[in-house]
Amino acid sequence: MPRILIIDDEKAIRNTLKEILEFENYTVDQAEDGPAGLDLLIQQKYDVVLCDIRMPKMDGLEVLTRAQAMGTDAAFIMVSAHGNIETAVDATKKGAYDFLSKPPDLNRLLVTVRNALDRTKLVTETKTLKKKLSVTKGSEMVGQSAALGAVRKAIEKVAPTDARVLITGPNGAGKEMVARQLHELSNRAQGPMVEVNCAAIPSELIESELFGHEKGSFTSAVKQRIGKFEQADGGTLFLDEIGDMSLSAQAKVLRALQENKITRVGGEKEISVNVRVLAATNKDLMQEITDKNFREDLYHRLSVILIQVPALNDRREDIPDLIQKFLNDIAADYGNKPKKVDPAALAYLKSLDWRGNIRELRNVVERLVIMSDDTITEGDAKAFAGK
Repeated sequence: MPRILIIDDEKAIRNTLKEILEFENYTVDQAEDGPAGLDLLIQQKYDVVLCDIRMPKMDGLEVLTRAQAMGTDAAFIMVSAHGNIETAVDATKKGAYDFLSKPPDLNRLLVTVRNALDRTKLVTETKTLKKKLSVTKGSEMVGQSAALGAVRKAIEKVAPTDARVLITGPNGAGKEMVARQLHELSNRAQGPMVEVNCAAIPSELIESELFGHEKGSFTSAVKQRIGKFEQADGGTLFLDEIGDMSLSAQAKVLRALQENKITRVGGEKEISVNVRVLAATNKDLMQEITDKNFREDLYHRLSVILIQVPALNDRREDIPDLIQKFLNDIAADYGNKPKKVDPAALAYLKSLDWRGNIRELRNVVERLVIMSDDTITEGDAKAFAGK
């Protein structure tokens, strides 16, 4: 059932609009001013927002601007008793779907709301399709080896559940692709997949990144921030390189997994989240636990299912298929025909030690495409493979 938010400082207007829209079988919430409306937009997904322009505390155009910065897909219909053409044009330029004068004509109101709902539905469907296309392209697992087959089988069994998965394996082996496959084949595929590289974020910022923060909670917190747990609500949160997370952040992640609730840095309000957590690491977490760098209770929370991604050296039979995929991808990126590989060059590449795994192989193939002629020879491979 479509959900509509009314933001207006006049109680009589709010109640009238609510009564009309509920008669049309819409779910309707109300907010008496801009800040209250933004709070509801953070907590709940809305399809349409009816927003007054002139309000105390925060005017409607500022509400519109802040809501768009938060990433809402809701269509904003601006409403004002002081409307003119300039106001309507200004609202439209700022991203409003339409503008209505107070008191709104009933038929015009209902038609505008229905059209706005259609627009929101189209925007959501388009985003979902683009996301699925990009995820499918980025998460394709290439190869027919027994080692990769075991990973595929595990993914097929685990993906439809909400079980947490810990993905282990060396750098560059494809742990992120496994996570994307788990999300794409899950019941949460229509929801977001939010990725966090725990190793790339300074320890003093990781808690703000994961849980968000309130304005003024620390020196550089000039505005409220929505954390990754909230962004992933209804979908999947992928914590990559979780072995590099600080112990203080680990404690908060553990609490979030136990209670399905988070608290923003500097905030007091508990926020419920519905998130499936996938984690990955290239470290030996059991050794990290022994060295007191990783919490054992968090390890057991994360590792309901363990999936070990094999190193490329353990699935050499997949190297020809991977090389062909990379040749096709690179040719598409450059707008050229895919180059061919001489069998002797292929045999040489299969024999090498791929310590950087699939990521290293991709880089080598691109180097060979750039440096070789139409056919990649054994000489090219020996000259440019960088071994």
